[in-house]
Amino acid sequence: MKARIRSAVLALTAVSTAVALGACGAGGGSDSAEGDAPVIGVLLPDATTARWETRDKPLLDKEIKERCRDCTIEQANAKGDVAMQQEQMNSMITKGVDAILLVAVDGRSLAASVRKAVEADVPVIAYDRLAEGPISGHVSFDGEEVGRLQGRALLKAMGDEVPGAQIVMMNGDPIDPNAVLFKKGALSVLTGKVRIGKEYDTLQWRTEAAHLNMSAAISALGVDNIQGVYAANDGLAAGSISALRANKVDPMPPVTGQDAELRAVQRIVDGQQYMTVYKPFEPEAAAGAAMAVAAARGENLDRVGKDEVTTRGGGRVPAVMLTPVSVTVGNIKDTLVKDGVYTIRQICTPELAAACAAAGLT
Repeated sequence: MKARIRSAVLALTAVSTAVALGACGAGGGSDSAEGDAPVIGVLLPDATTARWETRDKPLLDKEIKERCRDCTIEQANAKGDVAMQQEQMNSMITKGVDAILLVAVDGRSLAASVRKAVEADVPVIAYDRLAEGPISGHVSFDGEEVGRLQGRALLKAMGDEVPGAQIVMMNGDPIDPNAVLFKKGALSVLTGKVRIGKEYDTLQWRTEAAHLNMSAAISALGVDNIQGVYAANDGLAAGSISALRANKVDPMPPVTGQDAELRAVQRIVDGQQYMTVYKPFEPEAAAGAAMAVAAARGENLDRVGKDEVTTRGGGRVPAVMLTPVSVTVGNIKDTLVKDGVYTIRQICTPELAAACAAAGLT
């Protein structure tokens, strides 16, 4: 822990200091003495994508507490506002937190804030998205593989229509480094196989923006000239599908997605969305918590991050890189249900009873 937040009690004797530090490192034991518990800041990027508040936030809280019973967690959501997240970073630094777990709204714009934190002896762990600046560690999934999974699934779904097929690409927010990786991975599979009739970058991953963009694409290309839709996540898939339905596009072209949101899984069962990418939330939260706690305690992050990533500045930092999973109607039971993400009862509303039965979700 940083000297400026240590209790004066720890300075009484060398013995008491040793005891306190030993307890801090012991699994399940008291983490500190006399109010010197580690403080970890958790900064989320927005409330538009459901996962941050409904999945990551509670899981991170649980996982941090399991590893550091006495830890205090300071959480904030930037609601998609870069300036707000910069202020939140400043607030965390002022409060004297021991580590920050950051999901950057805009990795580039947060670089100065990351640098300021590190200069104040506050290590920053980039969670899910690779932030710029002198981060200490990174936890995420292979973003390019996410895009490759989406691209392969789209080609498979289009089948015989692939030669000369025309698609619409609904990419994520270009300031999100993950969106760039998803697009790169998808294009590595799709380039030369399909024609991209229209392509859009969707600021702040907004569902309503995807709806408007897809409506424009339909007007420009014609309802019969869209054989597939690359949607970078489930929110963009939802907006794209709502526009396709409003324009009475039938049959519905295959639409990709990501994040395995419940509504997306239900759309897959119902035949409206072809696939989603499942990024198991618990392993990511567990790795993020482990790295944040280790950073707060001043421990070597190499023992947590067995992988490495290269930052934009060329530095190599410890990382945990997890493997994403493609989910279609045929493997919902063996992935999301098996892992306890959703129960069959949650997925299979009365309206979806027949579709669930056909999918083997009984």
